[in-house]
Amino acid sequence: MRGALRSPRILTREALAGLVVAIALIPEAIAFSIIAGVDPKVGLFSSFVMAITIAFVGGRPAMITAATGAVALVIAPVAREYGMDYFIATVLLAGALQIVLSLCGVAKLMRFIPRSVMVGFVNALAILIFLAQLPQLIDVPWQVYPLVALGLIVLVALPKLTSVVPAPLVSIALVTSITVAFAIQVPTVGDQGELPRSLPELFIPNVPLNFETLAVIAPYALAMALVGLMESLMTAKLVDEITDTPSNKTRESWAQGVANIFSGFLGGMGGCAVIGQTMINVKTSGARTRISTFLAGVFLLALIVLLGDVVALIPMAALVAVMIMVTITTFDWHSVSPNTLRRMPKSETAVMLITVAAVIATHNLAIGVIAGVCTAAIMFVRRVAHFVTLDREVLDTAEGAVARYSVNGQLLFASSNDLTMQFSYSEDPDQVVVDFSKAQIWDASSVAVLDAIETKYRRLGKSVTYVGMSERSANVHGRLSGELGNAS
Repeated sequence: MRGALRSPRILTREALAGLVVAIALIPEAIAFSIIAGVDPKVGLFSSFVMAITIAFVGGRPAMITAATGAVALVIAPVAREYGMDYFIATVLLAGALQIVLSLCGVAKLMRFIPRSVMVGFVNALAILIFLAQLPQLIDVPWQVYPLVALGLIVLVALPKLTSVVPAPLVSIALVTSITVAFAIQVPTVGDQGELPRSLPELFIPNVPLNFETLAVIAPYALAMALVGLMESLMTAKLVDEITDTPSNKTRESWAQGVANIFSGFLGGMGGCAVIGQTMINVKTSGARTRISTFLAGVFLLALIVLLGDVVALIPMAALVAVMIMVTITTFDWHSVSPNTLRRMPKSETAVMLITVAAVIATHNLAIGVIAGVCTAAIMFVRRVAHFVTLDREVLDTAEGAVARYSVNGQLLFASSNDLTMQFSYSEDPDQVVVDFSKAQIWDASSVAVLDAIETKYRRLGKSVTYVGMSERSANVHGRLSGELGNAS
């Protein structure tokens, strides 16, 4: 960031990116407020507070945090059924829970998300961004369509000529100027809801501090905390890949909680990372530092409080064009090309498609990610289940014949269940040796299977010896063997 402050060119880029993001945040913040059942200023103030807060404490530079649809959907019942005080109390508790979860290491779970789920997440968010624009393209004046087309032409052509000024800002300014100059009657930002005229004020929720209140708000707060963290961490990971720079996921996790607490105390609805506006900031406008995030919050407040009448004139067609371009640039087109689909394992493609389908069906990126991870885990276990092999040979020794089995593979609940059926109990001599030097024991299910094998041989008057276990396998087997009930 210090380098950006010393470079007028970079500073200009960051400032203009922040301005574009601020403009794009206004209609969405209003829309999310409506979804949550609160006044439009609640979403707008939340976006302003969270953007500025996360610029200082966040772990992923250039990522935008503001009011979001996913959070609005989760906590909407609170405002509807219990009122504004309980609504703000829910936001505050959610922020506190996010801090606790971050200290418990929730960010480390990101490494368990497979690439196929990440691709599905990216493609799903691109589709959701596009679907969100459809209301502005259906049953509207015909002039909307050429205005959107003009905006898209500017967004495609301008970056090929110059990168000094962000193409989205030029597109919005040009389309707005034409609309105002020719008095074209099309939907505008002002039609989405009334913009506030004053600064946010301190809001202390008037709710009883007892277990009854906690029972009401805790389920919604926990759901908001989990959804917000998952979307924020996934977005941070996406920005990491786009910018080829790392981020501090643990810091980002507790920073989201801090931002939600600040938002709640200033009467905001809370939120998390905003994927569409983050893509505008990072991918379309080329921002890379916290300056763009901070200025997005500053410009947002200035636009709605000081320049509300001007902002209200911006046609929705201009913002629709920007969001359509975000859709095009965000979608991973390589993942659906025929060559990729032919080469990619079917299980990987299935995980990606299930992630996309779950997100589109629920309009919740967190649910889609969970569905994708679960599917990937099931398919992995299914593949591993077929990788355990058993080789048998009978050796003549000085002590008599010995049946020697060699186990090869990873023994866990899915792969070890059929192991008992692969031994020749009645045909084997009195001495049996099972070699685990090429195998690994992972869980209690596998130990129970080994106990069952030992029991079957004992009933036939034969002895079985397990050899070659690694230190970890020996520890698991030694700790659990004989302690799992009747193995038969």
